[in-house]
Amino acid sequence: MAMVEVLERLGFEVEFRAAQTCCAQPAFNSGYHTEARAVARHFLDVFSDAETIVVPSGSCTSMITHHFEELFAGDAKQLERVRTIAPRVYEFSRFLVDVAEAGDLGARFPHKVTYHDSCHALRDLQLKAPPRALLSKVKDLELIEMETAEECCGFGGTFSVKFAGISGAMARTKMDSIVKTGASYVVSLDSSCLMQLRGALSRAGHKIETIHLAEVLASRD
Repeated sequence: MAMVEVLERLGFEVEFRAAQTCCAQPAFNSGYHTEARAVARHFLDVFSDAETIVVPSGSCTSMITHHFEELFAGDAKQLERVRTIAPRVYEFSRFLVDVAEAGDLGARFPHKVTYHDSCHALRDLQLKAPPRALLSKVKDLELIEMETAEECCGFGGTFSVKFAGISGAMARTKMDSIVKTGASYVVSLDSSCLMQLRGALSRAGHKIETIHLAEVLASRD
């Protein structure tokens, strides 16, 4: 809803297609490629005629633009559909910076925040500068970079279940770095990372909140 508010503020007409489900990443990452292909085909069916698809998740964007081709290798018909739709798929912050050429969105967020670079957004999509550029335009926001901004939070979908000990250790390392900044909020592009970090912070008794970039940009308080 925050993403929609920001896009509409910029004058875009936003359509939410109720038939949409998943990008297929959970099944794909777990090795269930037959099931993942079924979900991916549904995505292609739902969005095939969409002018532009804006996604509030680096990991979902990466799945569609980087891994759908791998899923449909050898299937010429589906590969053509993937190659037609992929250039129209944008992660939210990249769309704002590269397409909308947005600067000051009129947002105000009077808090100290630190930013977590989610793995797919940073490594697959090379999204380091766009979210920071957007945060720099938010009135009364102070961005304090953590030492481990580019390190994984330890979630990784089923990784956190299969390797709980490693996942927890990674989350605690990240948490310690967050706490050192003195920030009140952790901002990221991926809700899965924010869920992982929120869990670690709350279990440790810290009052630091997690928040998606879109929520910051939609804020006027």
